[in-house]
Amino acid sequence: MVRTLKINIKNTKEIAYFAGFLLLLFISFLISASIGAANIPIKETIGILFKGEVSNNRDILMDIRIPRVLISAVLGAGLSVVGAVMQGIFKNPLVDSYTLGMSAGASLGAVISIVAGINIRIFGYSTTGIFAFVGAILTLFFVYTLSKTKNIMSVTSLLLAGVTVSYFLASIISFIMMLNRKQVEHIVFWTMGSIASSTWEKLIVSGLFIIPGIIVLSFFSRELNIMSLGDESAHYLGINTEKLKYILLTICSIIVGAVVSTGGTIGFLGLIVPHIIRILRGSDHKKLIPYSALLGASILMLSDTVGRVLIQPKEIPVGVMTSVLGGPFFIFLLRRQKLKGVN
Repeated sequence: MVRTLKINIKNTKEIAYFAGFLLLLFISFLISASIGAANIPIKETIGILFKGEVSNNRDILMDIRIPRVLISAVLGAGLSVVGAVMQGIFKNPLVDSYTLGMSAGASLGAVISIVAGINIRIFGYSTTGIFAFVGAILTLFFVYTLSKTKNIMSVTSLLLAGVTVSYFLASIISFIMMLNRKQVEHIVFWTMGSIASSTWEKLIVSGLFIIPGIIVLSFFSRELNIMSLGDESAHYLGINTEKLKYILLTICSIIVGAVVSTGGTIGFLGLIVPHIIRILRGSDHKKLIPYSALLGASILMLSDTVGRVLIQPKEIPVGVMTSVLGGPFFIFLLRRQKLKGVN
């Protein structure tokens, strides 16, 4: 009887947490959809979206605001889940797509496309986004390969390789910008991250990569939990850790590639969100992945909204907003890791 009661209380608590995160996502969605250059009352927003009401703001909401809000939600969920999975693979809270150099690789790919003047549109995407996609994927696997010695890889080597490659690629980007001053504004706008040019077409294409990727990663929750015990323990429990890492990293790179090809460089989100979820709900990936997706979507929607309204009529790129949040948080994590090492 007592055991049954404990299980019921635990299930009720879990349902309450999940409902709370869903409520946060819904509230973030309504706020982001309602606030902008043209403010729309939340009541009117609800009427248009859920009751089919017609008003003067319908076109603004459905053609401009909603695609942007939904894209920010999808990108935020993708980056946060990738961060959670990468931290699980390498067993370190400082690992994410940004610290491993993927963002720098994506930026270099985009810069090459801009400077080369290649401007072909495929499924609503310019070649700039496609080059960024390829740059992100190639950089991740280069960093991963670089950090391995005789099939052994330490997280310290991985982080050092990521930081080194990021600085190297950033210097190449700076050199290219120096030689192509006329295109500096376009390059800087891309490297800062922005979803200002969101469309329904971009939402569909990016969603086709990111959402299935999140679902597939969630199926590996059990394996990620076992890997947290260490590669040797996971091996004895029947998991081919090297093969699994390549599978997970491939999926992560596809998601990040889709993110940067849609919104440019958006840093630190994958670092912040999984850590918050671990504090609130623990390290079980069966909870960590879905909660990271929900919280990441909410944070990026709100970050983009703040960026839109803070210095109207101009906008602060969403990548700048996440870096403002992520920079101090990264320092906090470094400090915490240092203290753990001392103790």
